[in-house]
Amino acid sequence: MGSHVAVLMGGFSSERPVSLASGTACADALEAAGFTVTRIDVDRDVGQVLRDLRPDVAFNALHGPFGEDGTIQGILEYLDLPYTHSGVLASALAMHKERAKIIARAAGVPLAESKLVHRHVAARAHVMAPPYVVKPVAEGSSFGVIIVREDQAHPPQQLTASDWPFGDLVMVERFVHGRELTCAVMGDVALEVCEITTEGHAFYDYDSKYAPGGSVHTVPAPIPAKVARLVQEKALAAHKAVGCRGVSRSDFRYDDRFGEGGELVWLEINTQPGMTPTSLVPDIARASGHSFAELLTWLVEDASCRR
Repeated sequence: MGSHVAVLMGGFSSERPVSLASGTACADALEAAGFTVTRIDVDRDVGQVLRDLRPDVAFNALHGPFGEDGTIQGILEYLDLPYTHSGVLASALAMHKERAKIIARAAGVPLAESKLVHRHVAARAHVMAPPYVVKPVAEGSSFGVIIVREDQAHPPQQLTASDWPFGDLVMVERFVHGRELTCAVMGDVALEVCEITTEGHAFYDYDSKYAPGGSVHTVPAPIPAKVARLVQEKALAAHKAVGCRGVSRSDFRYDDRFGEGGELVWLEINTQPGMTPTSLVPDIARASGHSFAELLTWLVEDASCRR
């Protein structure tokens, strides 16, 4: 692989600030590792910008729609420009939570039951017995996620808001009690399992994801070895079934309230996991023996077209 890397960041999704933080951290570390780096704040003219720049590799640090859903990947394929992370199909599939679950289920990955409904339907009456979670079907970073508790008489009314920005289809999914686990896959290897505990947040929401000290990452997770192996096995199965490349991160819940043989449930797979200093994947990679610079260098060397 050549040494001129264009780091794609920013963009125009609701995750723009996270992407700018990821992209800046990656660009700084790649420069320190000896690469020639151009930082690109992605706008709709990105195709022309890249055609003029002619870098050797595009490092994708975009998050959310356009950056994570196969769109930018398609542009990069057209430009015949090697890029990092997952390709067009895997990116599009993983971004659509319900379709990704169909693929994961077929690969033997354990899931919580869910249904896809119009947001107004979900606001009229409970579409499943509480507790459940309402998620926009194609947003990342916990945007628009609503938890409906057991004792909640009415479904969430904010779903009917005229300025609801997350699309009309929502996924209603059984709420899974328990511990929050996540596992990164690098190439075809599942790395260490991480447990996320949040300080003063109802769940792992946007603030606890991106604020320093908002959440604590324990790697390796303090769980039985056989559970850790199962998490790794299912993370790798989901990565392969969806067709991910480079690095992905699968999120799980592990309910061990009634003993350590508890329920393990896969929630989703992220094809563009955060790469800020407080992000999960750099922490997991570090605990698995890969420095931030080594992780990024590996991603650049792994870059290709037709992923």
